[in-house]
Amino acid sequence: YSCILPAVAYAIFGSSRQLVVNPDAAACAIVAATVAPLAAVNTARYEDLSIILTFLTGLFCIVGGIAGLGVIANFLSRPILTGYLNGIALSIIAGQLGTLLGFRVTSGGFFRTVAEAVSRISETHVATLTVGLSLFVLLLALKRLTPKLPGPLIAAAIGCGAVYALALPQQGVSVVGAVPSGFPTPHVPSVATTDLWPLIFGAGGIMLVSFCSMMTTARGFAAKNGYGIDVNQDMFALGVSDLASGLTRGFVVSGADSRTAVADSAGGKTQVASVVAAAAMAAVLLFLTKPLAYLPTAALAAILVSSALGLFDVASLRRYYRVSPVEFRHSIVAMLGVMTIGVLPGVLIAVGLALLNLLRLASRPHDAVLRAVTGEDGVPCAAKKEDGGKVIPGMIIYRFDSSLLFFNADYFKDRVRTVIEQEDPKPRAFLFDAEAVPLVDVTGADALEALCAELEKQGIALEVARAHGLFRLVLERTGVAGKIGEEHIFPTVHAGIQHFLEASSRGANKKEEVRI
Repeated sequence: YSCILPAVAYAIFGSSRQLVVNPDAAACAIVAATVAPLAAVNTARYEDLSIILTFLTGLFCIVGGIAGLGVIANFLSRPILTGYLNGIALSIIAGQLGTLLGFRVTSGGFFRTVAEAVSRISETHVATLTVGLSLFVLLLALKRLTPKLPGPLIAAAIGCGAVYALALPQQGVSVVGAVPSGFPTPHVPSVATTDLWPLIFGAGGIMLVSFCSMMTTARGFAAKNGYGIDVNQDMFALGVSDLASGLTRGFVVSGADSRTAVADSAGGKTQVASVVAAAAMAAVLLFLTKPLAYLPTAALAAILVSSALGLFDVASLRRYYRVSPVEFRHSIVAMLGVMTIGVLPGVLIAVGLALLNLLRLASRPHDAVLRAVTGEDGVPCAAKKEDGGKVIPGMIIYRFDSSLLFFNADYFKDRVRTVIEQEDPKPRAFLFDAEAVPLVDVTGADALEALCAELEKQGIALEVARAHGLFRLVLERTGVAGKIGEEHIFPTVHAGIQHFLEASSRGANKKEEVRI
């Protein structure tokens, strides 16, 4: 029931062309943790609380989408998305090993699942393995030879035909079995006032988990197929999908990675695939539950493994390793995290590492020490020492390629002191080129003020060039611009150099007059 209307709702309101919205294991785990203590063993109450929880989650997502809270998904970088999809691919394959081999394997992460399957290889059911491998090979052949044909549908139909013709259940081959027909009847759930707060907190957790999980899947496939995602629209769409699920006595939904992978591998490039799938499920519930009972579970496993193989992206991993080893490690961490501790925790760890690396880089940004030089045309400008030109003594031009904020303010001051100490003879002017500094906070402004006073004691004038936007505004609001002096704040570096040359010329003339 949770697979039909929610998929249609997302197709109408969502921004991803391929995401399939269906029940999600991570969100379902939170549903169980929230509802089970409240419902005890009362099945009817469990159902009512689940519906209320679904409605609350939907409302939170709709409000969050309108309020613009979808930006939380912006912390998912391309390497992390690649690692996520690779981890999902390997996890899907590991999760289907037991089904292909004909016995039940306890789910406990990729490595445990694979280890258990290998340790029990002697229990392999030959008939089940034969069905699964045959359909898997068929899927690979169809994908290579006739990629436009719906391989999963063909494999499922052939699997049902084989089960019926060869009486495979009598040989121990597991099948889906009887599926109840028809749609759920309308139902108005009841809830006690004392249950509302636990449900509200649970709905908040589900909103975060299901949305982040959904956006990881949506962005992963968007990156794979070259289109964009509107995160706020998708948070709103998830809320509408949850409300649609609650109306049909369903529970919370999210982006389904394995179903999206199957749709992608089958050639689904738009939400028409989801709408058709929802219509097909509705038709099955009404008319085809009996034929569906013959579908071998090994066929489902073969379809999932085939789809997962298409997800694993080796080429991107090689590129990350060659271009950015740090981001390669983030991708591997995301992959291993998804494989071992789960989708959301694994991705959150990778995001945390990426943010820590970003803070590390931002706290010690790139900078450059330039010299005031006179070029061949006689026009003064800023250049590196190795670029040539006639150096104008007594002036340092310094560029800081980052915002000046609380976590790098001390580093900025230390760098300025080091640059001045290394200069011989001691400069008379220190020109700070602020073009690459879009923002300064109070701590950064205080650092500039302290530096101005410190340099003044050494007889060095602190000057600023190309201060603009929020940087200039904060300097004026904090009074630092006044401490530096408006006569020492220039629109361009060239203007700063020209002012230094004119001041030096006036100083030389005064010395000459005194000497005479």
